[in-house]
Amino acid sequence: MRQGRERRRAAPPPAEPDNYQFESLPAPLTADQAGKRGFSEVEALKHVVALTQLGPHPVGSDSLDVALKYVLAAAEEIKKTAHWEVGVEVDVFRPESGANRLVSGLFKGKTLVYSDLTHIILRIMPKYASEAADNAILVSSHIDTVFSTGGAGDCSSCVGVILELARGVSQWAHGFKNAVIFLLNTGEEEGLNGAHSFITQHPWSETIRLAVDLEAMGIGGKSGIFQAGPNSWAIENFASAAKYPSGNIIAQDLFLSGVIKSATDFQVYQEVSGLSGLDFAYTDNSAVYHTKGTYMVVYRQRLASTLHNSVMMQSLLIWATSLFMGGYPAVISLGLSCLSAFFMWFFSICFSLLVAFILPKISPSPVPFVAHPWVVIGLFAAPALVGALTGQHLGYVILKKYLSTVYSKRKQLSTAVQADLVKLEAERWLFKAGFVQWLILLVIGNYYKVGASYLAFFWLVPPAFAYGMLEATLTPARLPRPLKLATLLIGLAVPIVISAGTFVRFAGTIIGMIVRFDRNPGGTPEWIGNAIISVFLAAVICLTLVYILSYIHFSGAKQMLVLATSVLFGISLLLVLSGTIPPYTEDTARAVNVVHVVETVAREGKQDPRSYISLFSTTPGKLTSEAEKIGEGFVCGRDKVVDFVSFEVKYGCWTDEDSKDGWSESDIPILHVDSDIQEDKRITEISIDTKTSIRWSLAINFEEIEDFILKGNSEELVPLGNKSSTDGWHIIQFSGGRQSPRKFELTFFWAKSDMHGEVEQEKAQRPLLKLRTDVDRVTPKVERVLEKLPAWCSLFGKSTSPHTLAFLSSLPVNF
Repeated sequence: MRQGRERRRAAPPPAEPDNYQFESLPAPLTADQAGKRGFSEVEALKHVVALTQLGPHPVGSDSLDVALKYVLAAAEEIKKTAHWEVGVEVDVFRPESGANRLVSGLFKGKTLVYSDLTHIILRIMPKYASEAADNAILVSSHIDTVFSTGGAGDCSSCVGVILELARGVSQWAHGFKNAVIFLLNTGEEEGLNGAHSFITQHPWSETIRLAVDLEAMGIGGKSGIFQAGPNSWAIENFASAAKYPSGNIIAQDLFLSGVIKSATDFQVYQEVSGLSGLDFAYTDNSAVYHTKGTYMVVYRQRLASTLHNSVMMQSLLIWATSLFMGGYPAVISLGLSCLSAFFMWFFSICFSLLVAFILPKISPSPVPFVAHPWVVIGLFAAPALVGALTGQHLGYVILKKYLSTVYSKRKQLSTAVQADLVKLEAERWLFKAGFVQWLILLVIGNYYKVGASYLAFFWLVPPAFAYGMLEATLTPARLPRPLKLATLLIGLAVPIVISAGTFVRFAGTIIGMIVRFDRNPGGTPEWIGNAIISVFLAAVICLTLVYILSYIHFSGAKQMLVLATSVLFGISLLLVLSGTIPPYTEDTARAVNVVHVVETVAREGKQDPRSYISLFSTTPGKLTSEAEKIGEGFVCGRDKVVDFVSFEVKYGCWTDEDSKDGWSESDIPILHVDSDIQEDKRITEISIDTKTSIRWSLAINFEEIEDFILKGNSEELVPLGNKSSTDGWHIIQFSGGRQSPRKFELTFFWAKSDMHGEVEQEKAQRPLLKLRTDVDRVTPKVERVLEKLPAWCSLFGKSTSPHTLAFLSSLPVNF
């Protein structure tokens, strides 16, 4: 599930090396060129265009019904034209209402409730191999979109691929040993509900042995694996069979660490059903993946650990031998070279962070590089490089001073010769400091079984091998010589080829995340996004240029390098401050939300609604220029905090002008306490009427409530037990089709309170319930605002985002 909106047009192609490594794709084929059994990109694109032309089709919309009819017609056509020895079954599956409680990831601490969903499922298998039905491969994606986009990327492209893939498979599956189930579900954008309802309710789900999920987390690029497992045989077979394999373990490390704030159906298949499989996505400008395009290297964790342990032991043995032979001076020199590396890191990060802190105060936007990511090279990488060189130079001076005392004891050498030898010796120690930092990273990564540890392996072994082959001496008595250029070229060729594209892609990922970084708009300092990208660039420079920088001190190129990077920084800053490079464009727009809010508080059966229009953004920065361009009486600031249940808007703009139209009191949801029994255990029953809404979020105060039961139209949706909370709240997110229930019953079981006095009063200030109901309706005021929205802004949608009309209600603890 892509947590955001897609850009309106494709971004320009990247530089040539990155283009080959990440964007190189096979030539698209027409239906005639592909043949009956082949895959035609042209035919798949036709499906994408047809679905995108429907506009946004979220769950519960009329346009989703049209999309389902289109996909069903395509599935029936596949069945009609299949090979005579291939059986094709088409099932329109309407699961019962259910609840999805994931224990990890983006939806931890939430209950995701669904109702009235519809999925299109195809099962393709050989007619005369009955055992194939019991051993199926699942290929899955989703039809629904968020409310703010037509979903060309997320994920009509996946639907087009699946339909064309199913058509091709239907022509030659008579030779298969397994059935292939193609699931085109709805409800993914609202919390992976489509996958959950299928895997827990459909009879075919019990036959699945492998799950393959197709997803989109960007606007283009090559589709690659960013999650796999837990068993390795799936990816091993993929690597051996795929013509254009694509994937990298770094993407999985990032995804599982929570750095990428997103979730896919693959989590359901793994967590709920324990299935192994592959999770594919094209991730241009939104996530990280890595591929040669020609082959894939796959090896297991055990082999990786053995290989890494071998390298670590050999490295430690070589260092111990070297230090033993070099004696006390070698130990001190190693310590001082490591100190130089520390200075390099310290000054590089400090110089880059200084710019990150200052930029929001002087720039029109705190993140002026979103539309033009290459600007970060001048804004952050340039000062980081100057800082790295400054820090290493400081360590170089200290190291030279010590080595001068060592060489001064060699009376047979002249002062001039000693000075040159000291420089050469210091140069070598600075080079070898790179081995130490990569060895440390390899040890840490191997200990915690981080998949990306292979980067440390490749940045340690080839440079060490080149140095040992061309530079190492067997005796400390031998005088040092200048480092050879061949040592640098041979040592860095492999690691640069292996990792350059990945580092570039990761930087793009961070920049893409900053567009929707502030999950509680106004809740984080404006410089945080800058700090993240600046520290990352400083780390990349210190890690990758440590070997190169050691050559610079002896060559005399320091002044020229500092001057060049300073000029680059100055030009980049001037372009940003002058507005020559705008922070956002129509292609890469700022993510904003425009919501007509109706706020009520239920107390003693009375409701006092207040309405206003809220304008906010998950992209850091103020909205004053956008509000001025829109007009309509908007006031911006932090004076009005809007609690949208699943998040808070701590900075935004609002106006109450002309906010009475487009809604009525009959739309306002009702929270009513039906009974409150206080005996051995306090039990409260509350009825909820969401009126016209079939998409709502409810936060329950778990500092007061121990457990609850939720029923919809007398059907139990959420039973007792197995609930968790985040920050003291358990959140229920409900979404469904037009036939979903609107009336619900909550039964609360209160927790025993042992707090008194001020603490108890403070707790009582928090409401017992917070409810937000969303209505997919554009009021007249919102329509005018959307028409005046600047071209550099685009509506933002995700599972927690409110629609353009939202009703906020709450129930106090002391109701």
